[in-house]
Amino acid sequence: MENNNWYFVLGFIAQGLFSARMLIQWILSEKAKKVVSPTIYWQLSLLASFLFSIYGWLRGDFAIILGQIFSYYIYIWNLNNKNHWKEIYSFVRLIIILTPIAALCFVLYNGNETVDRLFGNIPIGLLLFGSAGQIIFTFRFVYQWWYSKSRGESLLPTNFWILSLIGSIITIAYGIFRKDPVLIIGQSAGFITYARNLWLTKEKVEE
Repeated sequence: MENNNWYFVLGFIAQGLFSARMLIQWILSEKAKKVVSPTIYWQLSLLASFLFSIYGWLRGDFAIILGQIFSYYIYIWNLNNKNHWKEIYSFVRLIIILTPIAALCFVLYNGNETVDRLFGNIPIGLLLFGSAGQIIFTFRFVYQWWYSKSRGESLLPTNFWILSLIGSIITIAYGIFRKDPVLIIGQSAGFITYARNLWLTKEKVEE
């Protein structure tokens, strides 16, 4: 690995955490014979999102960062819904909440440098394509939040997995164009669990 590509290590760690959350969720769902929303899924999601945002900045990829903007706080909402958010030390909670805001202030303060870093090295058409995949990924959590909030508990509904599959396909294609092994490998692993959870949901409805 080239010295200037060391950040791929951080990206693989983040994707490893994303994959771990899906593997754990998948195993627990298989045991329960239905789709479940375990607390550790949201804990790993939050940590992975934090690290993946840093990777997106180091990679100079706006599409990656875009995918983490809203889902980050939805992860927090789900942890709070499961009564685990307040179990985290208040100082740590404050850091978690304020870090994206501090990052935004840094980005706005360094406007020209930020534009060059995030938009200057990717063709606009490809960037829009990748951003579309990340928007779908983000919307799946917006939908999950709305669905769960309307039912008073953290759930992972059918449409969440459908959106996950669509977003995964687009992101894998984007990763191929970008020659980004982190996106390709990470999303390929996730694709399998998305499909299986969708099948579990279908089986539950047919019972």
